[in-house]
Amino acid sequence: MTDTSPALRTAGHSPAVPDEILAYYAEGREDGRLRSGSGLLEYWRTQDVLRRLLPNNPSRILDIGGGSGVHAAWLVRDGHEVELVDPVPLHVEQASALPGVTARRGDARALPVPDASADVALVLGPLYHLGERRDRVRALAEARRAVRPGGLVIAATINRFAGLHDTLNQGRYFEPGRRAVTDSVTRDGHHRPTGSEALFTTAYFHDPDEVPAEFADAGLTPAGQYGLEGAAWLMNDTEAWLLDPGRRELLLSAMRLTESVPSLLGVSGHLLTAGTAPAL
Repeated sequence: MTDTSPALRTAGHSPAVPDEILAYYAEGREDGRLRSGSGLLEYWRTQDVLRRLLPNNPSRILDIGGGSGVHAAWLVRDGHEVELVDPVPLHVEQASALPGVTARRGDARALPVPDASADVALVLGPLYHLGERRDRVRALAEARRAVRPGGLVIAATINRFAGLHDTLNQGRYFEPGRRAVTDSVTRDGHHRPTGSEALFTTAYFHDPDEVPAEFADAGLTPAGQYGLEGAAWLMNDTEAWLLDPGRRELLLSAMRLTESVPSLLGVSGHLLTAGTAPAL
């Protein structure tokens, strides 16, 4: 169901999301990205890590930047209460059609929710598109505000070398135009779309070491980091492994062995970082 009530609270004037980011997601590709192909590994590993981090009892979960509700759907099936906030109208429409999910428009930097209204805040996409550190800290601080004292905040980031690894795996790094874009991101983390060579919309790719400091500056105590894909995303035919439940569990078990090894965090395409809000 869609919540169309006025914002209960925002942290100042709601900031604008750049038009090119809204246009990219308005194309509707995000809903299918995690359902097949290489995105399946991120999907299953996100479930695997979150199910171990979330409280055992059903929780009130705020899914910030939750897209079309790909993760909200299974969280509701697990018994959690999920409210999704996303700036893209199409995503809110898609998520609002999911049983048990409340969805509304909003920006991660100015959440339309009361203080301490959730047990857990998931920030599984917004930090990708906040190129300025102050905006990323602001989004994390908003997540901290939204959870109860001692509540959990879990954020996803794209790793700095994700584009390099991906294009090497595909054999496309050696195309001059694609290599120039990839090298630029590798140097400073900023992905700037450049015509047909753009891999993504405007984005920021983190060094894993940056994220705990951003959590700390937002008033959160870092509590762990988890590389999602590990080296498995560079395997051949990963999708076939993930579609077979028995082989999937073998693959997920292998990924758990190295998921938090500091020297290997950057091998993954995506990273989850967990932190806790101050307790009373």
